[in-house]
Amino acid sequence: MPVVSTAQQVIQLFRKRPVLQLPEITRALASRSARSIFRDLTSIGYLSSYTHTGRYYTLQSIPQFDADGLWRFEGIGFSRDGTLKATVLRLVGSSEVGRTQRELQLRLGVRVHNPLLELVETKQLGREVVADQYVYLAAGRVRAREQLQHRHQLAAIGVQAAPPTLEVEVLLEVIHGARQPPPDPKRVAARLEARGIQASALQVATVLERHGLKKTPRSRSRH
Repeated sequence: MPVVSTAQQVIQLFRKRPVLQLPEITRALASRSARSIFRDLTSIGYLSSYTHTGRYYTLQSIPQFDADGLWRFEGIGFSRDGTLKATVLRLVGSSEVGRTQRELQLRLGVRVHNPLLELVETKQLGREVVADQYVYLAAGRVRAREQLQHRHQLAAIGVQAAPPTLEVEVLLEVIHGARQPPPDPKRVAARLEARGIQASALQVATVLERHGLKKTPRSRSRH
């Protein structure tokens, strides 16, 4: 029989269960030390969870990331960036309107106070007050100015401080498509689904109507 390498043993282990803790791996590979297992994981390519203080591991080839670069397995969160801080940095920088602390916490499912504080202190992120809450912005002045302008537009259409996550995400999609015709609930729902956010067209329409953004039907009269 061909000899199965230790790296192949690790891969086979993750095929049985895609997310594991280190004690589970070491028990399954009792002849290996934790150091040698980490060497194999590094050679294969692995990610540690950004939730649960990084106690869970998966192989880089396993996650099917959503449009925000996030993947969850049984409530355990992984990011294509690896760490929570790197994920927060990317999500803020890639957003057209920046991000508030609450928006990030709702999207990531974990507290983000500490990484935000570190990123601001090291000038990797900026922040401004909009509608009585901090909005975190990209470090670059031009990008931050664009984000702040769009955030003021978001505030102008009625977003209150710390609204429900679905309402925030729907209105963010409206801002992203600001140059398009009045938002279509089905299209907005489809864009949200592509980002891993479940919302029906009816739910989207309800949010749009609440903020006076509902698409109005064309008049049948001729002009």
